[in-house]
Amino acid sequence: MDLFRKTTVAQPLAARLRAASLDEYVGQEHLLARGKPLREALEQGALHSMIFWGPPGVGKTTLARLLAKVSDAHFETISAVLSGVKEIRQAVEVAQQHAAQYGRKTILFVDEVHRFNKSQQDAFLPYVEDGTLIFIGATTENPSFELNNALLSRARVYVLKSLDEAALRKLVDRALNDPRGLAERKLTVPDDSFKVLMAAADGDGRRMLNFLENAADLAEDDSAISVELLQNLLGDTQRRFDKGGEAFYDQISALHKSVRGSNPDGALYWFARMLDGGCDPLYIARRVVRMASEDIGNADPRALSLCLAAWDVQERLGSPEGELAVAQAITYLACAPKSNAVYMGFKSAMRDVAESGSLEVPLHLRNAPTKLMKQLGYGDEYRYAHDEPDAYAAGEDYFPEALEPRQYYQPVPRGLELKIRDKLAHLAAQDAASPRKRRG
Repeated sequence: MDLFRKTTVAQPLAARLRAASLDEYVGQEHLLARGKPLREALEQGALHSMIFWGPPGVGKTTLARLLAKVSDAHFETISAVLSGVKEIRQAVEVAQQHAAQYGRKTILFVDEVHRFNKSQQDAFLPYVEDGTLIFIGATTENPSFELNNALLSRARVYVLKSLDEAALRKLVDRALNDPRGLAERKLTVPDDSFKVLMAAADGDGRRMLNFLENAADLAEDDSAISVELLQNLLGDTQRRFDKGGEAFYDQISALHKSVRGSNPDGALYWFARMLDGGCDPLYIARRVVRMASEDIGNADPRALSLCLAAWDVQERLGSPEGELAVAQAITYLACAPKSNAVYMGFKSAMRDVAESGSLEVPLHLRNAPTKLMKQLGYGDEYRYAHDEPDAYAAGEDYFPEALEPRQYYQPVPRGLELKIRDKLAHLAAQDAASPRKRRG
């Protein structure tokens, strides 16, 4: 067997199998099935500027090319990684020439459009506005964060999804049977081998075909591509995880919401997913400490200590030993009684501070370490709580004179906060019975 057999065609398998028509296009049925929005726009000839937002290898470029073919438009493409305003202007000139000479519309496809800065994105606007070109941008990042509002207002956003099992199976079958692909090799991919390929591809069709092509180079003609061959080829292929990108924030959000929803199993799954994708466990440990204060709070104050200890274990032991401590903290948080009372109270206090400005500290709450301060009344009428019954100065006022006292912290009837709530209610009753009078 020739371990380094090369295909006779220079183009990669994924490029050779690029769909030549909408009927060949795989996936995105939610956009392209009969009666769906993009399909209807095409059938009605209502081509418009758009943004394709989705993960890698789901057909963004192919779809843009097919739209140009179906609408008989000239197709220009630039990459935001390699291009700038100069290339944008050149594309506009080509579009103007095609409109003048042939009466054809031009689709300008911009790959990785999120990499253009604001001024570069603005360079498209006049030509999108006057119809010189139809703009199609492709991005793996959330357009609402990466694209400016002016461009977004002129383009419709279509969300493309990862390819599911059925779509990936169609790609493999086409690759094995299409003359443009591997048909002459007479290879097969058994179900167990397909599952290995599918897991490694992680919804990315291009990735799937690249893996298949590499496996075909190592396989005999008229043979089945085995699980062993794929495992040796793929090694420890990680699932999709882009630190700082959309997948990253989606997964940490899912982890946090699983903890908040008291589901330890879901929380462990998303923790494992992030580790499997290459996330730094210390990042997760830090976020877990935040969860302890935001979602458990004083309903179970032990949660914060446990999470800090898990963070410390992760720093001391590293991976993989430390990750078990973080997993312990995550499951504890998920099972603990929930309270966002501290979180909501703190947010309310911060909002009042921002809105009310720099209000003076009342004189009775000020410290008086000098003779002058005492002469100015600093600390006058302050009631030392430890000298009061039950160590509580009923009716005392701790807010600025211009701000009415309010209750930011409202404990929930769960966990330890149930007792805290009862105590605060008891103290409030003492306040109500006290001859309360605001100073000033």
